[in-house]
Amino acid sequence: MITLAAGTAKAEIAPQIGGGLANLWAGDLPVLRPWSGDVSAGPFALACNLLVPFSNRISRGGFAFDGHDHAVLPNASGEPYPIHGDGFQRAWDVADNSAAAARLILTDGGIGPFCYGAEVIYELTARSLETRLSVTNRGEVPLPFGLGLHPWFPRSPATRLQFKATGVWPETPDHLPATLQPQPLDDHGPWGDLAPLPEGWINAGFSGWDGHARIRQGRDAASVRLTAKNLGTALVYAPSASADFFCFEPVSHPVDAHNLPSQPGLLRLAPAETLTASMTLTWGHSISTPQPSEVL
Repeated sequence: MITLAAGTAKAEIAPQIGGGLANLWAGDLPVLRPWSGDVSAGPFALACNLLVPFSNRISRGGFAFDGHDHAVLPNASGEPYPIHGDGFQRAWDVADNSAAAARLILTDGGIGPFCYGAEVIYELTARSLETRLSVTNRGEVPLPFGLGLHPWFPRSPATRLQFKATGVWPETPDHLPATLQPQPLDDHGPWGDLAPLPEGWINAGFSGWDGHARIRQGRDAASVRLTAKNLGTALVYAPSASADFFCFEPVSHPVDAHNLPSQPGLLRLAPAETLTASMTLTWGHSISTPQPSEVL
């Protein structure tokens, strides 16, 4: 485990568990759902996962690109489709490490046709954590690549979410897009203003996201602003009000983008080309106690 510290903030990184975040604390308040420390619980028990070389699911056993069919097999127990690439399942090497920053690299990424290298840089300050993730095509042919971050936030009855989007991708029972195009949203969607999460299940992708979100928490967790770059889709996952977490995932493309018309959000990378994206979480008193009518 790598520990970063800045002021009263602390972040813990797990290189051997997909290079993900195990914990992120603002003083004595969790910014993300704390990891239990149980390795057997798997990578999705961490506080944040790295999604590379794609986010979420790919259906149909793979995808077609440039006139060729590419197979991608399921990679997670209980999942009928490959999910979230394989970066979250691999051990990453620590390239650089200081008191408040760390750089990890993955040199042998590979799932289906994707042969790639990846890098993540974590930079902690007393009031923020920036995560910069990149992927480089190390294969011999161009392929459609994607990236994403998968933070797990604490949830309580006091939790409120705000972000702006122009469309939503509803899901099928097997968690794939139910439509070929996102459905338009009025007034920036259900969270255009601060609003609670639904009582029941939600697992939806939101298109036209502007890269900004706000999460207001109660007394037991830190309220945060989230800012993302090169990640234009937001996924909201919350199983129910009884769960102690929810996910707001900044990603580059919708679910199963490899099999949607025009492969939205994916970037064609020729050999040796690189895609980079980032997520910054910011916390502090001015964020913890905003006015309910505050606009992002």
